[in-house]
Amino acid sequence: MKLLVQPDDGVNELVKGINAAKTTIEITIFRFDHRKVESALTNAAKRGVFVHALIARVNSGGEKYLRKLEMRLLDRGITVGRTDNSLARYHSKLMIIDRQVLYLMGFNYTYLDIVHSRSFGIITKNKRIVQEGVRLFEADAKRQSYVAGLETLVVSPVNARKGLTAFIRGARKQLLIYDPKISDTPMIHLLQQRARAGVEVRVIGKMSHNHAEITVRKMANMRLHTRTIIRDRRRAFIGSQSLRAIELDGRREAGLIFHDGKALGGLVKIFEKDWETATSGALSKQQKGLSTGKAAKRVAEMVTQENASLAVLIEGSLKEIVGTGDKVKVNSRKVERNIQEAIRSVVDETLKDAIVEAKSNE
Repeated sequence: MKLLVQPDDGVNELVKGINAAKTTIEITIFRFDHRKVESALTNAAKRGVFVHALIARVNSGGEKYLRKLEMRLLDRGITVGRTDNSLARYHSKLMIIDRQVLYLMGFNYTYLDIVHSRSFGIITKNKRIVQEGVRLFEADAKRQSYVAGLETLVVSPVNARKGLTAFIRGARKQLLIYDPKISDTPMIHLLQQRARAGVEVRVIGKMSHNHAEITVRKMANMRLHTRTIIRDRRRAFIGSQSLRAIELDGRREAGLIFHDGKALGGLVKIFEKDWETATSGALSKQQKGLSTGKAAKRVAEMVTQENASLAVLIEGSLKEIVGTGDKVKVNSRKVERNIQEAIRSVVDETLKDAIVEAKSNE
């Protein structure tokens, strides 16, 4: 088992794996703009390797972009499939080489994630893990239901909540967590319970509320794009799902629980280094939660690629769900000028997140 560390490792290990492929490459794609990875996949297809790319139906970059990527890969001899629309998003990051090596990443194949962000990935040749990764890929490629066959492969929405709950509950001394936004109430309560039981809980990232028992710091010097939990320095989880309801229960996400000593040692060392430079202190008002009015503004900003009528939808939905005590005003004309593409699933998710944050301030 090998630990991938971003931005330190870059794409060298990914390209090396692709270049070594002899028969098949199966890869899931949510975001993709790294030319070296694309070139390696193209060359693999040219030398006769069957390259099967499963591309997300939607992402916040826009369906138009995804379809351009799809056509570009098809032109390069790569077999392309689209994910189903049964889940809010297909956000997992897997690559399987010759059905013998599994790459499971927390990062996308983008310069932003690989060059400018803290993230991790795992490379494993463990037969059971690889076989389960193949089963997951095949199920999603064929748009069939996936039934979890391995507890250590954590797949949302199938076994992620159960698996991560058990993983966190098993902590006896320490939990070291990277997470861009912890907001799931049951998971927060579980972290509080472990802290009250004497477990040291440290988080690099954000939580939806301040909790006296849990120390939270903000990542410094670089963007945070990993979901990682280190338990008692003996086991760890790396995956694509945060401790957020939508990522546990509504998306396709994938992660791995493992206990490889060398990989764990590297993770702990990097966490402690990042912890030393991380920003300490209470969360700002913006991080704690947004008022209804600010939530509406936040959503409007995040959906500049959406349909013009969404401004009305956002305003009406927030009033209905949050209440009218703090009136929401959205400049529909301004939103309309900025709108370029309609990505309905992204809007739905953003709206849900904003409502949760707004309601937390009531």
